[in-house]
Amino acid sequence: MSNRIQRVRHEIKRRELEVIKVQQLAPDYVSVTFKGETLHDFVSASYDDHIKFMLSDEDRRDFTPRSYDNVAGELTIEFALHATGAASDWARQAAVGQTAVIAGPRGSMIIPMDYAWHVLAGDATALPAIRRRLEELPKDARVQVLVAADGAASLSFHSEAQVAPQFFGSQQALLAAIRALQLPQGEGFFWFAGEASVAAQVRDAVFVDKGHPREAARISAYWKQGASGHHEDL
Repeated sequence: MSNRIQRVRHEIKRRELEVIKVQQLAPDYVSVTFKGETLHDFVSASYDDHIKFMLSDEDRRDFTPRSYDNVAGELTIEFALHATGAASDWARQAAVGQTAVIAGPRGSMIIPMDYAWHVLAGDATALPAIRRRLEELPKDARVQVLVAADGAASLSFHSEAQVAPQFFGSQQALLAAIRALQLPQGEGFFWFAGEASVAAQVRDAVFVDKGHPREAARISAYWKQGASGHHEDL
C-alpha cells in the first residue's frame, strides 16, 4: 500500500487573541472562540493539526483548531476538562474579554477523504479532531467512531457521512472494543488519540494483531498520566 498522506509545512506565527465566546458543550467540555486581526492568514489544513496554546512562555500545550474563519478573524478551540491541569484550569475560568496567545500549526498531515472506511477513536482529548473530521467527510464516507469520554454522547456529531458511533465508560472498555473490532474490507484509515499508555496498546492491537499498515494510520498520545505538555506520535 502506498503512502497517500500529504505533509505540508506552515510558517509559525505568534498570534495574540481575545476571547469572544465561551460555551459549555458538556459537563467536562468547553468551547472557546477567540478573535484577532492576526488570524487573517491562519492556516489549518487537517483535522489532525495542533496549535501551541501558550499558558506562559515556558508552559505551552497542544490543542486542535476546531474551526476558524480568516475573514471574521475567529478561531475556536475545544477544551476537554481534566480534574487537574493548567489548561483545564484556564478553560474553566475563561471569560469574554480575556486574552490568549497561540502559535502554529507547524504543519499539517492531510489525510485523504476517499478511503473505503475510516475509524476515529480516542478519549475526550480526541473529540475536537473527531468532531471536525466528521464535519469534513463526504456523504459516501463510512466511519466508525469509538470514544471513551464522560458526556460524549450528549455532544452533537454533525456529519453527512455514514457514521456508526459507540461510547464507552472507561479507557479499558474502549481498548477492549478496539481489540475486538473487525476492520472492514478495502483500504481504510485508522486514527486514534488518547493517553500514552492506552495509545501504546492501541498501536500494538492495530499494527501487530490486526496487521493494519502504518502508512494508513495515525496513533497519537495526546497526554500522559502524571506528565504535563506531553504529545507523541506512536
